[in-house]
Amino acid sequence: MENHRKKAGWGHRSLMLLLMVYLLLPLLATFIYAFAKEWQATILPQSWTLAWFKEMLQDVRYTEALWTSLYLCIISVALSLAVMLPAVFIITVYLPRLERFMKGIVVLPYAVPGVVAAVGLIRAYSSGPIPIAGTAYILIGAYFIIILPYMYQGIRNSLLTVSAVELVHSAEMLGAGRWQAFVTVIVPNIWPGIITSTLLSFSVLFGEFVLTNMLVGGHIQTIQIYLYQRVNESGHLASAIAISYFLFILVLSMILMKLGKKVNKGISG
Repeated sequence: MENHRKKAGWGHRSLMLLLMVYLLLPLLATFIYAFAKEWQATILPQSWTLAWFKEMLQDVRYTEALWTSLYLCIISVALSLAVMLPAVFIITVYLPRLERFMKGIVVLPYAVPGVVAAVGLIRAYSSGPIPIAGTAYILIGAYFIIILPYMYQGIRNSLLTVSAVELVHSAEMLGAGRWQAFVTVIVPNIWPGIITSTLLSFSVLFGEFVLTNMLVGGHIQTIQIYLYQRVNESGHLASAIAISYFLFILVLSMILMKLGKKVNKGISG
């Protein structure tokens, strides 16, 4: 019996190891290529350099594109959180009959391809009372729709996990109003789920290219569009941009996670 468990454990570990290698190998190759000066017929580069990162940082378009992507994603995620958090709370606690309708709405981004959505948005907002095609407003609106499933599912799962209905009823029995119960009882308990949904949504938006390129590709340069433009110029430079892009997301996620933990401790205290 113990031998069988050991074999099963080794099998699971081997599978996880293969999966990690499969996922990290392209990233490792990109990382090495970003520092390589000459790499032709050898396993490792023949020489190393930081010239590609220097060229990237000296390009004003890179910092502008990075800042543009950052503030567009922050605005979109904040808007989605401000709308979805109270909406999902009200539906889950007070209007459970509307959950099927809400689920149908939030899965629409999966059902409509990005190309079709972009063409429809351009046709709808290129003229008429709201001519916002090619502007940041249409991109923020599209981003809001893209992350609906992630925001809804993450917040809803957190509410169900903490038994939000029972918590609200208990708070109301103790004299708290609905808004007070939501702010002082529900939000602190689902804060980890909110942070996770926010990080996931931000990562999805920061890597979005097809919809961004079709909606504002000729008017607003985001980091995705900038990377696409530089790929044809130099593979080394494109690798350096991709690695910096990955490290930026990683550092930002770690900062947000630590801030979330501090806020959660402060609320608990």
